[in-house]
Amino acid sequence: MLKVIAKKTASGTALSREEALFLLNRVDLISLGQLAAAVRQRLHPERQVSFVVDRNVNYTNICTSKCRFCAFYRDVSDADAYVLSYAEIFHKVQELVDHNGTQLLMQGGTHPELGIEWFEELFRQLKERFPSVQVHSLSPAEIIQIACLSDLSMEACLLRLHQAGLDSLPGGGAEILVDAVRQKISPNKIGWKPWANVMREAHRLGMPTTATMMFGVGERPEDVVEHLFRVREIQEETGGFTAFIPWTYQPGNTELGGESASGVEYLKVLALSRLVLDNVPNIQASWVTQGAGLAQVALSFGANDLGGTMLEENVVAAAGVDFRMSQEEIIKLVGDAGFVPVRRTTTYDVLEEY
Repeated sequence: MLKVIAKKTASGTALSREEALFLLNRVDLISLGQLAAAVRQRLHPERQVSFVVDRNVNYTNICTSKCRFCAFYRDVSDADAYVLSYAEIFHKVQELVDHNGTQLLMQGGTHPELGIEWFEELFRQLKERFPSVQVHSLSPAEIIQIACLSDLSMEACLLRLHQAGLDSLPGGGAEILVDAVRQKISPNKIGWKPWANVMREAHRLGMPTTATMMFGVGERPEDVVEHLFRVREIQEETGGFTAFIPWTYQPGNTELGGESASGVEYLKVLALSRLVLDNVPNIQASWVTQGAGLAQVALSFGANDLGGTMLEENVVAAAGVDFRMSQEEIIKLVGDAGFVPVRRTTTYDVLEEY
């Protein structure tokens, strides 16, 4: 079967679920990586590895979802619960602009009281004060929570947020797009179909989005494959995903506990992502969860992007993982791996080559 799969990936023919599961379960890491590297080379022959200068501003840590894998959320009554003021957010974005940043990744939780007016006014002011910054913010779960609190349909809510200044959506909250898994790890969060519907509507409105996968929470290999094919099928309908970002569950300080997936497991899933999602242009290596060394290796296993410089990151750090990388370190890491580092926009336009 491997020879048949190799011919299909070389020619750009879509894999089947059965073939993807065979690759994940039966094929060794190096063989899988070689197939993924060949697809990466076919899609990105210029050998560029991109990154964006961004900041992750967590506007609140109050969240009603209370996911078992999350160490960041707090109840309203907790002593360290917070909602950032507009002034605090603007200060953080000004620091981003001072660092030549172009992307604001703003996420919090499913807050029980923040309605659409709070976000509309925030986004309007962000656009007025920082017109060069792409507001790449809010997960599908947050969109649906805002809509419910504001007595709006998801579609009307997303349109109003977009008109106020929300440019694009990150793919957060996907975890595993299989409801049996979601019920075990995040029973209070939206199911996979509402997540997908938000993404479809964003794409219909002309808003690009990313898609993610958090794995290593006890899901089956079949669930990983199903997640990838559900992303692939949405992309076939809309073409709106700019990138896919797989990353591993970080168990520190969480209710779910357990152990994180190994580096080998991470590389296998990342390589499989590149092979299945050949209709998604970019695959991102997660140095935030994997560290610089493994992210560098991932560039030879199908990844062509290193995400953002992240001047600030709090959610993964709450689980006890706190990898940091400067722009200069990212440029060196890419060059040392034999690739060409480029700084990009949220939508993958190249701003500067190094």
